[in-house]
Amino acid sequence: MDKELLIYIDGEYYPKSQAKISVYDHGLLYGDGVFEGIRAYNGVVFKLKEHIDRLYRSAHAIMLQIPVSKEEMIKIVLETLRKNQLKDAYIRLVVTRGVGDLGLDPRKCQKPTIIVIADTIALHKSEAKEKGITAMLTWVKRDPVDATTHEIKSLNYLNSILAKIEANIYGVDEAICLDKNGYVCEGAAENIFIVKNGRIYTPPSSTGALPGITAEAVKELARSLGYEVIEKNITPYELFTADEVFFTGTAAEIVPVREINKRQIGDGKPGPITRRLMEEFSKLVQDPKHGVPIYQ
Repeated sequence: MDKELLIYIDGEYYPKSQAKISVYDHGLLYGDGVFEGIRAYNGVVFKLKEHIDRLYRSAHAIMLQIPVSKEEMIKIVLETLRKNQLKDAYIRLVVTRGVGDLGLDPRKCQKPTIIVIADTIALHKSEAKEKGITAMLTWVKRDPVDATTHEIKSLNYLNSILAKIEANIYGVDEAICLDKNGYVCEGAAENIFIVKNGRIYTPPSSTGALPGITAEAVKELARSLGYEVIEKNITPYELFTADEVFFTGTAAEIVPVREINKRQIGDGKPGPITRRLMEEFSKLVQDPKHGVPIYQ
């Protein structure tokens, strides 16, 4: 029998089968908390400091005081990977409001709950990066910036779940959410980019899209390769008529899109700029300059 993964919960490590939190935790009852998805490649945790910074920004936005420092949180993530003897992993770091009562009032939650899970993840089939995936515009509008905006990486992902359900119903790989004004926002859990006439475009965070760590790394990478990257509002028409479309995300990395709402994108295959970015990104993630080594 394979050794069980160890899960960090509030200073202790528990075998996966025994890792539990209270049913009174407001993360469960109300989606009241924040999280990060982080990747480790060949012993390097990619953009770990940037992920930790974003976690604390999200927590600040919902007035959640994380009870450990950023430096301590980095050590907890690294130690969880070491205890599980992992060099390549997907890390889920969760901070909830903590145990309270059945009411909404967060003042009843005395101490936040910290959870670190180190495991693996696969969002799409293995051929997705070679052939590209299919997508559709969903009826589910992205929560606006004056509501439960996805600029905050909170535990309340029902907006994305509903979009994913529709994609599943219609037999496509991914959903694309629009903002309340009808502009392209992001995928159910990924940032989105289009390529037109050699230029790369992506929606601004003012649509309610999450400021992606991977998206930012891809923008920097693209500029270093000589491509112009422009943040602008993107219409569904511009999406359908793009030369190339791709998603970015920690779990997804870079995934080409070959079809949206039955409209073929470009020639129906991953485009040259997307392919080049994928190739260079695979080198970037293993460079210790862009992350924190697990074993030092």
